[in-house]
Amino acid sequence: MPTGHDGGMADPDKRCRWCARPFTVKSGPGRPKEFCRRSCRQRDYEARQRSAEVGLSDDELVMTRAALDGLRDRLYVLEAAVEDVDRDLTGTPTKSDYREAVEWLLDAARPLAGEWESG
Repeated sequence: MPTGHDGGMADPDKRCRWCARPFTVKSGPGRPKEFCRRSCRQRDYEARQRSAEVGLSDDELVMTRAALDGLRDRLYVLEAAVEDVDRDLTGTPTKSDYREAVEWLLDAARPLAGEWESG
C-alpha cells in the first residue's frame, strides 16, 4: 500500500465525505478523518446547516435546474459514445480501432471527471 508524503498510509477506499477525493489516512489516536481538507469539512458543515434550515434530510440534495440539465447532457454524450464504441468494435477490430475507441470514450468521459474533481 503506498504511503503519503506525511508518512500516513494511503487508503484507496477512503474518500472525502464532501468532494470524494481519495486522501491519506494518518494512524493515531482520535476520530477517523472524514475530509481531505479543512475547506471540505467547512463546506459540509455549511451544507448541513442550510439543509436543516429548509428541512431536508441527509439523503436529499438541492441542485439548480441548469446543473441537473448540464449533468444529463454530459451523461447523454457518454452514453452515446459507449453505444458508438460497442458498434464500432463488433466483428474483428484492429489495434487501431481499439485505440480510437478508447480515445473516443475518454473524450466523452473527461467533462464528467473534471466536474467530479472540481466538486
